[in-house]
Amino acid sequence: MTLSRRAVLGAAAAAATLPTVRARAQAPKIRIGVLNDQSGPYRNTGGPTSVVCAKQAVEEFGAHGFDVDVIFADHQNKPDLGAGIARQWYDTQGVDMILDVPTSSVGLAVGAVAKEKDKAYLNIGAATADLTGKQCAPCIVHWSYDTYMLAKSTGGATVRAGGDTWYFITADYVFGHQLQRDATSFIMAAGGKVLGASAYPFPGTSDFSAFLLQAQASGAKVLGLCNAGADTVNSIKQAKEFGLQARIAALLMFITDVHALGLQTAQGLTLTESFYWDLNDRTRAFTARVRPKTPNNWPNMIHAGCYAASLHFLKAVADMGVAEAKKSGAGIVNRMKAMPTDDDCFGKAHIREDGLLIVPSYLFEVKKPAESHGPWDYYKTVQVTPGDQAWRPLAEGGCYFVKT
Repeated sequence: MTLSRRAVLGAAAAAATLPTVRARAQAPKIRIGVLNDQSGPYRNTGGPTSVVCAKQAVEEFGAHGFDVDVIFADHQNKPDLGAGIARQWYDTQGVDMILDVPTSSVGLAVGAVAKEKDKAYLNIGAATADLTGKQCAPCIVHWSYDTYMLAKSTGGATVRAGGDTWYFITADYVFGHQLQRDATSFIMAAGGKVLGASAYPFPGTSDFSAFLLQAQASGAKVLGLCNAGADTVNSIKQAKEFGLQARIAALLMFITDVHALGLQTAQGLTLTESFYWDLNDRTRAFTARVRPKTPNNWPNMIHAGCYAASLHFLKAVADMGVAEAKKSGAGIVNRMKAMPTDDDCFGKAHIREDGLLIVPSYLFEVKKPAESHGPWDYYKTVQVTPGDQAWRPLAEGGCYFVKT
């Protein structure tokens, strides 16, 4: 149909008389990126459950005038891949904060990108104490645990219990070596000795028999495991199968690992976590909220850290405003440090000047099967180290921006 000039002008005039419909302004948005191992040896210690716990924090935070997205990716325990994802997220995907990042080599690589881009990085899963030491940055926070805290709690307690000679089986990357280094310092300070160590390729090792035979031949009273996740589980299973007589000190072990082993195998092991689901009413309440979303993988201290760190980050964003929070990773982290933390996983605490969350550490002993009264009832508390004693002293870290 051909329209006349008069018809066109008439239609235009009529349109001019209609009320104007304005597009609704979109709410400002914060984006969190959970970067971890979704498919490898650390899948259960972090993995999908870390994503669930970050989303739980967003759900509980509620509406504060801005929207929050949570995305995730698998770094496959490769530093170059992790750094590449971080760079892309910060540059083109609108990610304001990267969360979790287990595997210390990946964590340090992501930390370097965050520092370069001045973007927030809340580390939960990487244990290296260098993230608040020699490779610190004003935009980095370290939550839940590090190599110093683990070595002091589990390593120190084992020496005091008579385990004064050690042999280490160590994952051959920065985390394993730093954990061995920190444990060695506490062992020697207590009068103990390290008789030897075996470093194995990470990732990709599943047969630890050769290393266990070397440990047995050393005559050491303690087998120190400087690894995590599936590697720890496999090391302990194989040590039990070989009838290894040495006491096993798992320097980084999670309740998810205990579950994988079963109480019959894991009973009597000591380990350190900063969170346990059955510690108090608040930890039980948090677990009850999360458990239906991840029924086969109850939360450990990484998962708890992803929840608590996300919640505190969002509180800081609300406090300073989205536009201001997006300007600088150091800026939002400084606001997080200025605000005391309080959540159902760790209770009341604070983030120290170097970016380290200061909370107590708990030395647990794994229960015997007869002592367990229900699902995931695995721990009894042996020792509590207060937060001001559990972590490396601020002056000893070597963080460049800390004034002591």
